[in-house]
Amino acid sequence: MSTKIIISYDGTANEDDAIALGRVFAGGGAEVALAYVRHSQEPDLDREKLAQGEAEELLARGAALFGNADIARHVVTDRSTPHGLRALAESEGASVVVFCSDSHTAHGHISVGNSAAQLLEGGPVAVAIAPVGLADGPAVNVQSIVAIGDADGGARATAESLAGALGATVAPVANDEAGLLVVDSRPEAEQGRVAISASAEHLVEIATCSVLVLPRGVVVPLGQRTAVSA
Repeated sequence: MSTKIIISYDGTANEDDAIALGRVFAGGGAEVALAYVRHSQEPDLDREKLAQGEAEELLARGAALFGNADIARHVVTDRSTPHGLRALAESEGASVVVFCSDSHTAHGHISVGNSAAQLLEGGPVAVAIAPVGLADGPAVNVQSIVAIGDADGGARATAESLAGALGATVAPVANDEAGLLVVDSRPEAEQGRVAISASAEHLVEIATCSVLVLPRGVVVPLGQRTAVSA
């Protein structure tokens, strides 16, 4: 069974970068879906149909950017975006939720937005964050992956799986060539929950490549490399 990944998409600034990172995971064999969280349901039936239709149109634009009109799309209604995404990930059996960086982030850097931050504090699903500008230029080609964590975490095994699926290498240390950092939760974190150390959080803050933060003890496996149309 393919690893399932959800891209959080609402069409705002930098969301194209989340699409670009989702395409990387799809290229490694993941089953990718788009999700948009509406925060309320309209009491009037006609207005509700209009709002739902607008949400579906937004996800259709995201599918066009992704390059697959048949990609699964989910419109979720929840007052909280992270809560809605978490519930969707659990119901769909997804391993990762992908976010873009916050809208005020400098080009080529990462910052953790509010929704991603809440899932990084005890969430049950891995969180991936794309740097600003990842979607600019040619298709993303990850050639080097760095695992950050201890032997009891899942970062090393996940990095090796990703590297095998993407035709990349696992590098010993992060440098300018790294295309992805895979980060373990701290050793004292609850099994299957995300909680990163202060040092790992600092690495995320200064990273200039995509980041994948894992729940404690969790490995995200990917399969054979597949083509994603441009």
